[in-house]
Amino acid sequence: MRFIIVTTNKWKVREFQEIFKPYNLRYRVEPLKTREIQSVDLKEVAIESVLYAYNILREPVMVEDAGLFIDALNGFPGPYSSYVYRTIGVKGVLKLLENLQDRKAKFVSIIAFYSPFTNLKTFTGEVEGRISYEARGESGFGFDPIFIPIDGDGRTFAEMNLEEKNKISHRGRSARKFAEWISSLRKLPPPYVDMSEEKNEVF
Repeated sequence: MRFIIVTTNKWKVREFQEIFKPYNLRYRVEPLKTREIQSVDLKEVAIESVLYAYNILREPVMVEDAGLFIDALNGFPGPYSSYVYRTIGVKGVLKLLENLQDRKAKFVSIIAFYSPFTNLKTFTGEVEGRISYEARGESGFGFDPIFIPIDGDGRTFAEMNLEEKNKISHRGRSARKFAEWISSLRKLPPPYVDMSEEKNEVF
């Protein structure tokens, strides 16, 4: 099944391209700005975005939303990670954690997919870790320079190359779940769908 990855983030595109290579998936990238609702539920945000994208593109679509959840800040910035990064950035988050010993955090990735053949599907990936005391590394994007995954060797995501990060990252985990699922559809006969209903919105 062909599908569209909807994102304006070129760094996410690079990561998806590398993760999806072994699966030989058929897709294209559409830099469409989706509508993001204000919600504390990351999955709810991803679902709203994918349905919005489908109603515009009318093709099978995939979107991904991710957030950094910091224990000492009661899960902040969470679903608001993109906005927080644009406004106060890495230095601002480190400032909020100044003099705090509890550095535990996790990255969460939610992939939402919609097509009239499969309806709505979501895939979640998480990685536990901690926030560093200073920004380190030049790779990656967003809060990668201050996140040290618990499954790693003490380096931040930004100190890893693309392959190293993808092996253990939240996005790598959700994307592989999605890739394995959509690859399995090739083994199934296509379901019957009444396309006359496709004129209706899916909200």
